Amino acid sequence: MRRLALWLLLLGWVGPLRAESRIECNVLASRILGQPVHYCVLLPPGYDSAPSERYPVLYFLHGLGGNERALVESGGWNLVEDLRQAAKIGDFLMVTPEAWASFYVNSADRKLRYSDFFREEFMPAIESRYRIRRERRSRAITGISMGGYGALRFAFAYPETFSAVSAQSAALMTASPEELNSTIRSGAPLGRLLGTVFGNPIDIAHWRDNDPLVLAKRNQAALHRLAIYFNCGRDDQYEFASGAEALHRQLDQEAVQHEYHLYPGDHSASYFLRHFDEVIEFHWRNFAAGK
Repeated sequence: MRRLALWLLLLGWVGPLRAESRIECNVLASRILGQPVHYCVLLPPGYDSAPSERYPVLYFLHGLGGNERALVESGGWNLVEDLRQAAKIGDFLMVTPEAWASFYVNSADRKLRYSDFFREEFMPAIESRYRIRRERRSRAITGISMGGYGALRFAFAYPETFSAVSAQSAALMTASPEELNSTIRSGAPLGRLLGTVFGNPIDIAHWRDNDPLVLAKRNQAALHRLAIYFNCGRDDQYEFASGAEALHRQLDQEAVQHEYHLYPGDHSASYFLRHFDEVIEFHWRNFAAGK
């Protein structure tokens, strides 16, 4: 029934389903990026029928190769609805912007200023257009893979903006910039991608200014006010488990409270979906506590 409702809504049918959860997709013309950015918003039940109500917001950042519809097309939206119907979570908005292969940062050459766009243009536009509570306690961020890197990077760089962050199989790389330069020189797809975003050769200062592990150390005092959750598959084929373990050890050493799980599994949609309910329930608990 939910899939039928989704497709009818995407096709523009807005009859009696307006009392149900729905997805609204649109485009923001970005001045900073000089191009349109697509996004989708998952609106909770009652959003249309209770015009005075304001809601918390969870920003969801997709992985490499995904787009603003990744959460919908993967079945993640169905899992959110199942949790809501089971009364395991309450109502909040989820916002999913497209980000291409940006890693959600400003590129080293400043040609693609995605971080500036997200903070200075996208979030203010979304929180003005929709009935969202604008205080820190009602704003959180999550992501998978490249989006997990982006979520941790945003939250650790700007802990005054978000109250909670989560990541699944975040693209945390423990190799040094010098080692990554060898990957770039090899001509491998990952190397070409990293070179586009972080410089060719790697701009070391730029890399460190965006590395979640460096930011966690730099802003460790502020991280004590941030709710943190992350998980990774033990058999992650990109070896992101080593990055997750490194972040876990670092946060432990700095006495920063967090929830971390190393689960059986690889770097795949099935792994993400298997643990997605934990992510959503984590964020709802923090929204409810903040309210």
